[in-house]
Amino acid sequence: LLSTFALTQDEVYKTKAINIARHLLPAFDSPSSMSYSLINLQTKATKNFNWATGRASILAEVGTMHLEFAYLTHLTGDPVFYKKVEEARDKLQSISDNGLYFNFINPTSGKWANRHVSMGALGDSFYEYLLKSWIQTNGKDKRARTMYDDAMDALENKLIKTSRKSELVYFAELKNSRVSNKMDHLACFAGGMLALGAEGNPDKKRRYMELGEAVTKTCHESYDRTPSKLGPESFYFDQDSTEARGTVSSQRYYIQRPEVIESYFYLWRLTKNQKYREWGWEAAQAIEKNCRVENGYSGIKDVNSDTPVHDDVQQSFFLAETLKYLYLLFSDDDVISLDKWVFNTEAHPLPILDDLPNKS
Repeated sequence: LLSTFALTQDEVYKTKAINIARHLLPAFDSPSSMSYSLINLQTKATKNFNWATGRASILAEVGTMHLEFAYLTHLTGDPVFYKKVEEARDKLQSISDNGLYFNFINPTSGKWANRHVSMGALGDSFYEYLLKSWIQTNGKDKRARTMYDDAMDALENKLIKTSRKSELVYFAELKNSRVSNKMDHLACFAGGMLALGAEGNPDKKRRYMELGEAVTKTCHESYDRTPSKLGPESFYFDQDSTEARGTVSSQRYYIQRPEVIESYFYLWRLTKNQKYREWGWEAAQAIEKNCRVENGYSGIKDVNSDTPVHDDVQQSFFLAETLKYLYLLFSDDDVISLDKWVFNTEAHPLPILDDLPNKS
């Protein structure tokens, strides 16, 4: 709704967005300012998922409302929206473990509920929104940029690994100080994020670009090494021969996720290296070949199968993100220019503005 308003200036979308956001505000009413995952819009009752460790709040959820709520305060003049997300970010910064952020937070105590760090599921967009808050404010939110750079330093130190055989660079996971050599498809957005964040940190510019390109190459390999030329939900590395392969049968499905193509898009815009368009076209052809059904596009159950079985689901993010990033990959740079717009985590563009609230 906010993106549609920004693009059209039709007041109906702004009105609806504000209405929904006000109904969501009780989700932040925890003792620690950590938002709850679920809210009943009628009763205002809130809770977290039963499956979450200790029924804790989730890092990627708590940290992925900042762009929208800062924009809401800009549109309405009401500080409550920005105040809610900024209090949550204040708390997260105060409990950071030397730049590391764990995936679950107890909403009552405000303490970490486990010691699991991931650039993929449960963590991903928290890091994305640190960088994009800085971009959205045209570089004015220096606190967000500092948190981002500190987090990338910590993650590079703890989680960035290189495979032995092909020297593929990937984000591992950290569980109670033990490294798991697994990377989620979800984490493949990080290649584009790292490249996008190269500007703004002269000391790390070259390193961020190198890492962004290397991680994106690894994600391309996760596609290219399957018979379907589509990547699995998670892929693994070991000390012998397994590299960027979906070795766990329950994680070899493809559900039309956008993250790999998202990174192709950013790296094309930032480097103009033709290979990113070529890789995007490979993915588009693989989607057409393996996912096209009579009335749309379906996910597949096993990317390693020569005759993939459809899961009979077309995900909403396939239209909102995957196809959008494919379209933008082959569009001119002035179509949603990165100088004027920042994409939220669902690929909806929001304007870059000089007068947004920020923590300078």
